[in-house]
Amino acid sequence: MSISSSIIGQFIPAAMPPEPVCRLAVSQYHEMIAAGILADGDPLEFLEGWLVPTMVKNPPHSTAIYVTTKLLEQVLPAGWHVRSEQPVTSEDSEPEPDVAVVCGGPEQYGRCHPGPRDVALVVEVADASLCRDRSTKKRIYARAGIPVYWIVNMPERRIEVYSDPTGPGESPDYRRHEDYAAGAEVPVLIEGHEAGSIPVAALLPDNG
Repeated sequence: MSISSSIIGQFIPAAMPPEPVCRLAVSQYHEMIAAGILADGDPLEFLEGWLVPTMVKNPPHSTAIYVTTKLLEQVLPAGWHVRSEQPVTSEDSEPEPDVAVVCGGPEQYGRCHPGPRDVALVVEVADASLCRDRSTKKRIYARAGIPVYWIVNMPERRIEVYSDPTGPGESPDYRRHEDYAAGAEVPVLIEGHEAGSIPVAALLPDNG
């Protein structure tokens, strides 16, 4: 058992402490992984300097990730591939989006994870994580300049598409926001060009 596993087992959500606390740099996070303090598979994400527990994935959530991955693979142009639940490294975070469209082939990332300039699209499947995906995750992706961000909004059965990121700044965000309901098709934009489209209903499995 890694050190982080024993910590996570005792994790209780709490408010931010009033005293100053230490935030980590991405390099320090990587050093913790290299030293074995954090192990592969620990349910944590590194977000804005904090180690944040990941959300538990229920069967509809996992199905939506699988289907989104497969449908994106069908429309991508040459020179791009899809990664599922793998890290993307930015200046202050290393989120693990449910799905990401990344340039080149997987073999290019044997020594480092993709950075924001390598990514055309990130997707988060949201149920219990909806609040985090609309706030922290959106802010991280906008700050990093990732061009397009989808939220597969399962409770409200729609796809939220955010584009035109502001980049670094006091309040990073996306300038454009469009919602696509279950009867529509969501366009897949790669470097500003539509590579194809996907029926929204196909990305929203019935959760019973």
